[in-house]
Amino acid sequence: MKPFTHLLGSLLGRSFVVDDAGGLNDMCCKAIESAGLTHVLYANDEQYSNRISSYWSVSAQLTPNCIVQPLSTEEVTRVVKTLVADADCRQTQFAIRSGGHSTWAGSNNIQDGVTIDLGLMNTTTFDPDTSIASIEPGSRWGQVYATLDPLGVTVAGGRAGTVGVAGFLTGGGNSFYTAQQGFACDNVRSFEIVLADGEVINANANENSDLFQVLKGGSGANFGIVTKFDVQAFEAGNLWGGTMIYPKSVGQQHIEAYHAWTENVNNYPEGSSIIFWSYQPALEDIVILAAYEDTTGNEAPPGFDGFMAIPDAIASTMRIASHKALTDELEQAAGYRNIWFTLTFKNDIRIYQKIVELHEQLVNEWKADSPDPNFITQCMFQSIATSFSQHSVAKGGNVLGLNREMDNVVMLLYDIAVMSPELEVLAREKLRKSGEAMKQYAASLNGLIDWTYMNYADSYQNPLGSYGLENVAKIRAAAAKYDPKQVFQTRAPGGFKISQRLPACDSALLRADGRG
Repeated sequence: MKPFTHLLGSLLGRSFVVDDAGGLNDMCCKAIESAGLTHVLYANDEQYSNRISSYWSVSAQLTPNCIVQPLSTEEVTRVVKTLVADADCRQTQFAIRSGGHSTWAGSNNIQDGVTIDLGLMNTTTFDPDTSIASIEPGSRWGQVYATLDPLGVTVAGGRAGTVGVAGFLTGGGNSFYTAQQGFACDNVRSFEIVLADGEVINANANENSDLFQVLKGGSGANFGIVTKFDVQAFEAGNLWGGTMIYPKSVGQQHIEAYHAWTENVNNYPEGSSIIFWSYQPALEDIVILAAYEDTTGNEAPPGFDGFMAIPDAIASTMRIASHKALTDELEQAAGYRNIWFTLTFKNDIRIYQKIVELHEQLVNEWKADSPDPNFITQCMFQSIATSFSQHSVAKGGNVLGLNREMDNVVMLLYDIAVMSPELEVLAREKLRKSGEAMKQYAASLNGLIDWTYMNYADSYQNPLGSYGLENVAKIRAAAAKYDPKQVFQTRAPGGFKISQRLPACDSALLRADGRG
């Protein structure tokens, strides 16, 4: 097993502890069974194999000693109490999985420990008197919309149906509705969460309000296991939307159109637009994919005129459709090892151009160096307008720190998907080098924004440290208060931990003070 764990260390770019005492971990799994959990899966179970293979990114398909699937908050409590207090479990590390869409090894699964898989807790209910949708953490957004769409309501949620609810909401969450509703986390009215001592509490504006705020962007992995999200729903019908595909030859027109779009988002909050340059193996070339949505169902309204004027579209799925149908469409193929990178930059045409250029360089280099032509890339742009954070502040605030930005900015998701562990090691090195070159160019034009979106970050990136000193302090204080024994900091290594590394903002202060 050791060669595999060393490989994982290189993939993650961080050190972590692997418990070689498999017998102790097996005893812990039996202790969890003895606590009354009926869904404990082992490596020789078909259901175990199915759950491992259901992780979207193959990179995350590690093999724990067992997978436990609680059916309720009460069962989550029993699992946590057993892991923390039972003598057979005190050396066992564990992971927490909700939707299983995080990309990197160790983010939502663990090698040799115990994975708490919330996938059977996947129910959504709607209260018409309060317009609250109560969503369990193992749900995926396609399941949520399948429940809400027939009722004529929806929530601000994921734009790909297979994305999980819990990580999306506690990491911020960008949706079709962000310009109208703020980030998805801002629409959570209450979190039900199981703490390390097994206590179940609610965090909302009136109860445990400090925890409530930091769960909006600070990742549940720092505090406990969220077992229910009460989310504000609103009336919604069908949307106009879909995807258009263009040749890369019209790239400059798209850059100019997206630059103008970003400056106009605050004037047209009903619209949503994502554009990305993508290498597609079936085409053996880069194409431009553009996802357009009007959330009111107006067909090709004036806000999209700049895009609609671009010629030479290869294909289009634009139509009037349900929220669920549009999110079912925005999926990247499963079965790959996915490496992601993200940055945020000022709305400067020169930076778009450089990023697109560096992406094409990566593709050409990869085609020349890799023995496997089956790979996919994405170089995706998303507008982050000032109105997003204005809504957040109006709804009580989050800890993302974007309210510091006075201008509309742009978020990049840059990724490559490959097929083998050996190619993943190489791809990780090349993508990181290319992404850092993008950062350096943006910085050279004073166009790099010190903010990293957690839900797109790779393991070596530092999203929490980009939220600003005040928000870092809030997250640290809440972690110390609600998990004083640091169970989730030390026993559950997945996700981004507030204790894991010195945030960038702290480093800057130490340098200024002569101590670093």
